[in-house]
Amino acid sequence: MRAAIRFLALNLFAATMLAGTSVQAGTFSCRETPIVQPVAALSGLATRVTQGRSLEILAIGSSSTEGIGASAKDKTYPARLRAMLGKAWPNLSVDIVNAGIGGETAPQTLVRLKKALAERRYDLVIWQVGTNDAVNGGDLAKFRSMVTEGIAMVRQAGPSLAILDPQFFPGVREPERYRSFVEAIAETARLQSVPVFTRYDAMREWYGRDAQGFTSALSSDGFHMSDAGYDCLARDMATALVGMATPPRAVVAQSR
Repeated sequence: MRAAIRFLALNLFAATMLAGTSVQAGTFSCRETPIVQPVAALSGLATRVTQGRSLEILAIGSSSTEGIGASAKDKTYPARLRAMLGKAWPNLSVDIVNAGIGGETAPQTLVRLKKALAERRYDLVIWQVGTNDAVNGGDLAKFRSMVTEGIAMVRQAGPSLAILDPQFFPGVREPERYRSFVEAIAETARLQSVPVFTRYDAMREWYGRDAQGFTSALSSDGFHMSDAGYDCLARDMATALVGMATPPRAVVAQSR
């Protein structure tokens, strides 16, 4: 219970720090949505933030990371996240490398992830995975293994890790099959104690709240996210990261 209260308090703090970053495009209004599961601390990242050092983040994945659907590079989720974290942590130099390539599936990204980790040191890796594997009819068992492999790869290299799961969109074919890939990520990450940015559930909540306005969160293809969608995603991710990177305060026992 205390952990839950503490996390809610951190989210409130983060929301205050990030005030003014919400956007409204068309009829879609951005509201804060809890997006991280499970609630977990990123101790390595917390140390970095506490010591006031520079923060090096690798955002790797497919089109959602590259920013397909955004009107400009500074409207992608990594660019917006960098701006928001810079505001939340003004004493830190925050750099986010956008290593997104549209159309990639998990095995292709894993090859690039291994290379990226060998070439440069990062404090945090945000791995966006699963959408194209689900859409293209990938093998679910092999996909689970690749997620496990990716987690082990990042941990061996040393950075903190958070996973960004697939987007929700109303036109998804075979919704039950698509959902099974989302659940595979959640289960694998839970077993490995890795936090997941639950974009699928967050976007379903956006859609359930305002189905008509939700169309403004997607680009004209009805699949990729728009400027408004990426901004809202980044806002929720920033709030969650600030919460997970805030070290717990020591509780001093009071004598009776």
